[in-house]
Amino acid sequence: MRFIIILSLFSFPVFSIAQSTQKTSDILVTNKGKLQEVVITASKTKENILRSPVSIEKIDFTAFKSAAAPSFFDALENVKGVQMITPSLGFRIINTRGFANTTNVRFAQLVDGADNMAPHLGTPIGNAMGPSDLDIESVEIIFGTASALYGLNALNGLANFITKDPFTSQGISFQQKTGFNHFNNSQKNAQLYTESSLRIAHSLNRKLAFKLNGTFTQGYDWIADNHDDMNASANTNLGIPGGQTNPAYDPVNVYGNESSNRKTITLKGKQYAVARTGYAEKEVTDYDLRNIKTDVGLTYRLNYTRINYTYRFAILDNIYQRANRFRLKDYKLQQHAVELKNKVYQLQGYWTKENTGKSYNLRSAAENQDRNFKTDAAWYNDFTNGFNTAVQAGSEIPDALKQARTIADAGRYQSGTSAFNDKIKKLSAINNWDVGSALRVKDDLFHVEGQIDISEASDSKFFKKSGLSLLTGMDHRTYLIHPDGNYFVNPSIDHKLESFTYNKTGAFLQTGKDFLNKKLKISAVLRADRNDHFNLKFNQRVALVYSPITAQNIRLSYQNGYRFPSIFEGFSNVNSGGVKRIGGLRVVSNGVFENSYLRTSIDNFQAAVKNDFNQGIPLTQTIEQQKKLLIKNSYTYLQPEHINSFETGYKAIFFDNKLNADFDFYYNKYGNFIAQAEVNIPSTQNLDSIPKYLNDKAKQSRYRVWTNSKSTVYNFGGSSGLTYNINRSYTLSGNMSYAKLHRTTQDDALEDGFNTPKWIAHLSFTGINLNKIFGFNVSYKRQSGFYWQSFLVSGQVPAYGILDAQANCNLLKNKINLKVGGTNLTNRYYNSFLGGPAIGGFYYSSLTYSFLTNSQHKADFN
Repeated sequence: MRFIIILSLFSFPVFSIAQSTQKTSDILVTNKGKLQEVVITASKTKENILRSPVSIEKIDFTAFKSAAAPSFFDALENVKGVQMITPSLGFRIINTRGFANTTNVRFAQLVDGADNMAPHLGTPIGNAMGPSDLDIESVEIIFGTASALYGLNALNGLANFITKDPFTSQGISFQQKTGFNHFNNSQKNAQLYTESSLRIAHSLNRKLAFKLNGTFTQGYDWIADNHDDMNASANTNLGIPGGQTNPAYDPVNVYGNESSNRKTITLKGKQYAVARTGYAEKEVTDYDLRNIKTDVGLTYRLNYTRINYTYRFAILDNIYQRANRFRLKDYKLQQHAVELKNKVYQLQGYWTKENTGKSYNLRSAAENQDRNFKTDAAWYNDFTNGFNTAVQAGSEIPDALKQARTIADAGRYQSGTSAFNDKIKKLSAINNWDVGSALRVKDDLFHVEGQIDISEASDSKFFKKSGLSLLTGMDHRTYLIHPDGNYFVNPSIDHKLESFTYNKTGAFLQTGKDFLNKKLKISAVLRADRNDHFNLKFNQRVALVYSPITAQNIRLSYQNGYRFPSIFEGFSNVNSGGVKRIGGLRVVSNGVFENSYLRTSIDNFQAAVKNDFNQGIPLTQTIEQQKKLLIKNSYTYLQPEHINSFETGYKAIFFDNKLNADFDFYYNKYGNFIAQAEVNIPSTQNLDSIPKYLNDKAKQSRYRVWTNSKSTVYNFGGSSGLTYNINRSYTLSGNMSYAKLHRTTQDDALEDGFNTPKWIAHLSFTGINLNKIFGFNVSYKRQSGFYWQSFLVSGQVPAYGILDAQANCNLLKNKINLKVGGTNLTNRYYNSFLGGPAIGGFYYSSLTYSFLTNSQHKADFN
């Protein structure tokens, strides 16, 4: 009944921006042209978008031009069904259908079919190595699992960025963006943002063409400075509330006072949780933003075959969030890609190389800055002595705690001083997070794939007569991991620092056929994948599309998919602030699962023991009484994640192309959901001594390990979008999406990380070609609050609404476009997730000059 109610909600006409960005360019095309619009990503071959077997959206460059967003990538937030989070002004993370995070390994991002992920992260860093606004032709987004065709990490969805053809889009284009943020910000004066882009494309003759793109971006990032106490209940049983009076105060964006930097100490016969002081994020990093990216493309064509070579390079300084926050500095990515394709077959190969440069971990920098000043043992000894001295002098407990901290912190490094900055710089060069903070990762990704359209290649009359299509392909991917001794180590006992590989191979077969005078289209895909650590896994997709008339299409599909662990989930081996984060493959974590206890149960046990002790019960007695709270770890080594997905949808065009409607509903079932668990191993094998050891932080080893959920995880939802072309100049559009997590049990000790608003809605009003010169877009987005769960922080993200707008004009016969706009015009700061920065207003202008030439070689290749 719940599903019926939610599905019914999507039948009501709601409006938002996303469909505007998708459909604005359609105002000026004929009904016939719209019906013939094609996509290539959903089935790896050209097909009509209305008859795609799965939910897919296509947004072209003219729609991006009219969007109320500073870049094409930012405009994707307005597409129906898309959730976007903002770890930085310099990059944003796309997701669909739930389970979002700042390293979204379940959503794939391609550029012209090549995955542009950072290998060790298993996900792209926004658009840091992607196309510029000048070179983007269109973006195709698949909502929901695309594993049957792509394998990869496309359980939630996939975006394919398609760039402009140097044969058909020739000439010189230049764009200059200038803007500012931090307007009316108490922490920072307004800061300048600039972005300069250049594109040059030219065909040297009828067979050879090239293009060159370059973008240079500078600015000042959003600031993460949340001081909410994540450990507010630590001392409430002693009458001490959370906040700055709490001796275990742990603000979200202050590092060095996390759980591994806290200790339970006995003061005046009572046990207090006490944390070291820590440093705010803004004290241990700067927020200067830089991104330099360039690409060179060569295209050679012979009859109906073309060969493309592309080289992409990016370097960036940015703030990035994973389990901790990182300062990316001189971070480099590069990719070589070669493609050979025609109507019959396609071959592609690419090599991506990653070098984290001078990047460092902000949490490790803060806590090791404290420890360089004074060891934990010395600091807690000074705190205890300071407290006792203050009490003996007649101070009340709250004042004594404050004085104890002042005494323990005497001589501590002060932010902004040369001594402080020099020490942070030295720590950022030490590649061991127990004593330093450097992130030194150099990894490679090699990928080759090919496909052949058997029905197109065959001379058999069978395919032509039957109308049956048959497409097959295969791919192979190798990760080359270079152990740095801190982030990764070779699982081999004798070769810890030798490079090693992680391999995956897959193949697929896709077929389809029209029935009932081409009103019914049935297609099916079967895929098989295996990698070094798992047996063969099969993915399937079966889809039906029924078109009673050309302009109305109903689709129904079932698909399943597997996701193999990323290299970080499988092989990480990081010492991070007293907690060792390790991959879940047996070769890395052998023995950890069998001998550990769940951290959640240990926390409950220690809290109960502390509470009893403070009530006067002897420590030995309360440990014996409360040991029943300890739970032995029952999780085990990683297995591939699995999804079964059901989807139905409806696309239609009404009133001579004036009204476009798109609805979808999905239901997903996850098995072996990959997440993290915290477990501790006592430093004894004596069963009678284990509770005593688990009550003493110094007598146990802490681990954070990747594993699989024991619960079956379900999520469901849907989206609706309507676009109404009022006339040739004005468009009203809107959409709404719904997402809901449901689980069979609630006792998993894992982080779900669903991290998705239940409701997201957009509304937009667009005008183009007014007096053949002017255009505008005004849009409003609203999303509901939701629960965010991550290693850094968990809690409620408040609901928010943002107003965006832009106005533009075309000059000199469309050679020059001037655009002025702003996002979050009201400048009401909000967080798109917890632990990240507060996002304020961003105000910008862009000047685009395009001197384009018409290709004289367009007809030579299709």
